[in-house]
Amino acid sequence: MDHTFSSALVLMLLVLDPLGNLPVFISVMRGIPPDRRTRVALREGSIAFLVLLGFMLGGQGFLQVMGLSERSLEVAGGVILLVIAMRMVFGSTSDLYDSESSVHREPMIFPLAIPMLAGPSAMATVLLLASRHPDKLSQWAAALTVAMLASTLVLLLADRIRRLLGDAVVSAMEKLMGLILTAIAIEMLLAGVKRYFADV
Repeated sequence: MDHTFSSALVLMLLVLDPLGNLPVFISVMRGIPPDRRTRVALREGSIAFLVLLGFMLGGQGFLQVMGLSERSLEVAGGVILLVIAMRMVFGSTSDLYDSESSVHREPMIFPLAIPMLAGPSAMATVLLLASRHPDKLSQWAAALTVAMLASTLVLLLADRIRRLLGDAVVSAMEKLMGLILTAIAIEMLLAGVKRYFADV
């Protein structure tokens, strides 16, 4: 599955799923003093961006050190994306990482930066993009930057967005994004299997 800047940006937005994570964002940020929320949101977004950028830049070397092929990464990434997509369609992220301790103390890396923003699916996605098309690394980095800026903006405006759209609209948008991500995950799985049998 070949990607352009636009398709990579859409894929990363779907994987980061800022709207689907709104309930968690709201519950975690509610326990933070108002004068600290902007700083915390920017810090957590920056940490998540640096983690994903590190995975992107070191992706090829990581695969070589671990002795992994692009085919296995493509299939594994497809499986992870499929699990995330199924959760988006049939479940909700509001029950995940939403504990009493996370609400009453300021988050540091967990749960906002990792795993809500820079989760396994996002890590697998940037690794796959970088390993399959290392010549387009600047495009992937730009797409990641735009996607993370959008996710951080949602984190900053979480309460306002939910009040503006309402729970029903946010839930419907999450289901729609889940359906799109399901198709992308299946395409990734099929591409990995096809490449495996082509090389046998």
